[in-house]
Amino acid sequence: MILKSKNLNIATILPYKENYTFDKASAASLWVSEFFKASRYKKNNIIYGHTKSKDFLSKNYKNINLKNLKSKLKSTTNEYAEKLTKELKNNIFDIVEIHNRPQLLFKLFNKIQCKFIFYFHNDPISMKGSKSVKDRLKILENVEKIIFVSEWVRERFFLDIDQKLKAKTEVVYPSVNKQKKIKKEKNIIFVGRLNYSKGYDIFKDSIIKILDNFPKWNAYSLGDEDRRNIYINHPRHKELGFVNHKKTLNILNKSEIAVVPSRWEEPFGRTSLEATSRGCATIISNRGGLKETTNSAIILKNLNSTELYIEIKKLIKNNKKRKFLQSLGRKNIKHLISENTRIIDQIRESCVPFYNVNLIKKKLKIINLYNQGQKLNHRLYNISLGKKFTNGFVRNGHDVLEISDRDYLRNNKSFSLIPNKNNFQTFLINTFKNYNPDIIFFGHTKNIELNTLNEFKSINKNLILSQWNEDPVMPSLDYSSKNISNIQMYSEFVDHNFITTDPSVLNNKINKKNFKFFFVPVDQNIESFDVFKMKPKKDLFYAMSHGVNRATLKEGVEDDRINFLDILVKKIPNIKYDFYGFSNKQPIWGNDFNNALINSKMGLNLSRGKPTKYYSSNRIASIMGNGLLTFIDEKVQMKDFFNKNEIIFYKNINDLADKIKFYSKNDKIRIKIARNGKKKYFKLFNETKITKYFIDISLGNMASLF
Repeated sequence: MILKSKNLNIATILPYKENYTFDKASAASLWVSEFFKASRYKKNNIIYGHTKSKDFLSKNYKNINLKNLKSKLKSTTNEYAEKLTKELKNNIFDIVEIHNRPQLLFKLFNKIQCKFIFYFHNDPISMKGSKSVKDRLKILENVEKIIFVSEWVRERFFLDIDQKLKAKTEVVYPSVNKQKKIKKEKNIIFVGRLNYSKGYDIFKDSIIKILDNFPKWNAYSLGDEDRRNIYINHPRHKELGFVNHKKTLNILNKSEIAVVPSRWEEPFGRTSLEATSRGCATIISNRGGLKETTNSAIILKNLNSTELYIEIKKLIKNNKKRKFLQSLGRKNIKHLISENTRIIDQIRESCVPFYNVNLIKKKLKIINLYNQGQKLNHRLYNISLGKKFTNGFVRNGHDVLEISDRDYLRNNKSFSLIPNKNNFQTFLINTFKNYNPDIIFFGHTKNIELNTLNEFKSINKNLILSQWNEDPVMPSLDYSSKNISNIQMYSEFVDHNFITTDPSVLNNKINKKNFKFFFVPVDQNIESFDVFKMKPKKDLFYAMSHGVNRATLKEGVEDDRINFLDILVKKIPNIKYDFYGFSNKQPIWGNDFNNALINSKMGLNLSRGKPTKYYSSNRIASIMGNGLLTFIDEKVQMKDFFNKNEIIFYKNINDLADKIKFYSKNDKIRIKIARNGKKKYFKLFNETKITKYFIDISLGNMASLF
């Protein structure tokens, strides 16, 4: 069913000043080397760079000889690009990865037919080729992915740039391996350039005082500086000069304390990660990406020598705390090479679909389990999300078996007229054995026993379980608590959870990492009307199932939308509105729903509870997808997907009333916006794209919804 990938052919290009050697390797070289060794694609990965040394970090390194390094007449970058072009054209590469040189990307991307991935190891704002917004947008346009070494670096890249474009980027941190515990010596270590920006003066003033007060301790500085003006003169302090990476790690292994008091906004701060992972009690400044390196370091509140002295003194005097931090750093490493290499390889695979590890050779078998509402005469059929998912899976070339859990239980009651869940579990297991699905995709159920899911997994260890939910998950809404509880029942057990709300709104009791947002899809067979081409008699449409999960109008049932609508209709006295589940009008379903909807020019997308990031029910698909001009509260943040020429955003009820009155009188503008909205919706979030997204995520592929 699923093919394993062939080897990707990858070219990795270092800056020409970056030494890919044992004796002089710096941050970018170490990053490339470590991930190269752990990658499943290392056999077909060629690394290009320039160095005069011979002790290369791997046999897959090819040195580019440059003649004009000091020439003022010819650009070294141009020479490097020319020679790389010849090399790359002589070899067929699927992916070219460029590290930290935007200008090199600009010189290569038109000359080489392949996919490009760009890596930022430093602040983009400080680099030639990425200082301006125009340059950074150009990079985004011409690469498949941008990878940043920290969230701080990514945020710098996206200064004054649309945050939606982040979908094309990833953060993959420099990483290390776990280390065994070894005997420590009473050493305090500084690693880095011996200058002001690295806080060497801060280290100097604090360490002299420490060594004077604690005679059993020693200090070492590892690093150099061309323009040196800071020196430490103390008999128990030694400056070791530049020390290669391997020796540096050995020194950190033996040392008790490490300090990283950088003033400079560190793009990441590799020294902090390496120090903590090798069992150093580590003190760092709160600059740049340093705080992203570890969960075990002490962060200086005030960056000065007094504060650093106090923190070092505390560690020396509090043996228990020092040992605890050492153990914590060594055991709980935040960034591991094995884990982050998998992410890198997945990113590569997502750029070249042919080589995707989860490449689909034949159609998948999918069980789609949801409530079809047979007993309710399929009242929801015309807008059913479950039906849209089935259509989408089929249109993506897969085989789908639909199961309606509630209909089965309603139709198979025992003599006591109580639904028999045990019989349903037997039915599911037997169906599973006969059908042997690759994916079970279910939504809005609590009728599958966890033991049954365990049974599925025991039969097919490769089975993928995913659940979806379109109802509110906001803790602020009382109604949500029951829905959240139903989701939680399966959330940790399944492989993936898909919800129609941004996962950030979930309460802290839920593991948000396992949740993905999806936009309610439109379906060409379901949202099939173009109201903007018609001549509706009504102005504004809104329909709800009055109260919580009720199909009939109930007196005394509280619903915050009722008050909103009561106020709204008073503000739009001349508007012909058609509201259902409101006032004396019963909720409507099925064909009645369609007939009412297409008889209105505009629709209100008003959901239960406070406006919440991205949340909407199927209502937005029904309204926008059928070509009605659609109104939505701007606090829902749909501006991330649609603009003001596609949907109408309102700030408050007064603003909404004014806009309803305006567009009811301006058909030409209304029609244009409604047409644009439907077109954009079908382009971004149709049933085929949404279900492909489900499948990609379910199979472990890197996928972006927008």
